[in-house]
Amino acid sequence: MPVLSVTRLHVRSWRHVPVVLLATLRSAHQARRAEGNLAVAVLGDVKNTFWARSAWQNEDAMRAYIWSGVHRRIMSNLSTWCDEAAVAHWEAEKPEIQSWEEAHHYLQRYGREPVIDPSKHGTLAHAPPPRVRGWAHLRLK
Repeated sequence: MPVLSVTRLHVRSWRHVPVVLLATLRSAHQARRAEGNLAVAVLGDVKNTFWARSAWQNEDAMRAYIWSGVHRRIMSNLSTWCDEAAVAHWEAEKPEIQSWEEAHHYLQRYGREPVIDPSKHGTLAHAPPPRVRGWAHLRLK
């Protein structure tokens, strides 16, 4: 059964935005080439927020991507770059997330928040849906 994933990152300071943007794009390209990847898209939202959504043939394929290459290195820097991070994974009948609004819904429903900054704990429930602007949305597969 396909596995879908959504990630939301809030960058701690505007000075980290360029490095997070580059890391996000590199990670998305890694995902696109990863075995078992069905789709990947990233979105630069307002107020230093980045979203990613992906679809995988199965959980093993998704986990192999998570713990390898660029993505693995990025995870070790999240506490430096970000003050919020949330992720959700779930099994789905269809191998795609239809919209960023749907991604937001699933993140609120299935998401968990790695606590990077304890003062930000609980912010996922109040996170606004992403605002899609054409230039900031990249669908790679």
